Amino acid sequence: MRRIYPALSIVAPSGSYIAEGIKTLEIRSWRPNELPLKDLVIVENAHYLNQDGDEELGRAVAWVDISSVHAWQKSEIEQAKANYWEDGYWAWVIENVRPIHPPVDIPARRKIYWVELDAV
Repeated sequence: MRRIYPALSIVAPSGSYIAEGIKTLEIRSWRPNELPLKDLVIVENAHYLNQDGDEELGRAVAWVDISSVHAWQKSEIEQAKANYWEDGYWAWVIENVRPIHPPVDIPARRKIYWVELDAV
């Protein structure tokens, strides 16, 4: 049965790191409107989507739950798999990771958007 899910695109290899349980924080300059965010589809894509309307082909690699968001701390660089720390960003806490095997080709877009996939 197909269902509509919220989705978030993440540049490779970070989507795969989330699906593998290696990356437990997603760092963003913005926060979601509502929490918790359940059954969020992680869509891995090749390029940063910087402009409204930017889109490219990605692949759905996991379902996750975002349980909370807090100000990103310098001590959390490893959990985020980041190369550096910068003040003013938000750490999205990733939980309940369910990899999608095999990954499914799907559009990658900016912010949180909606996709249709077979049910979890």
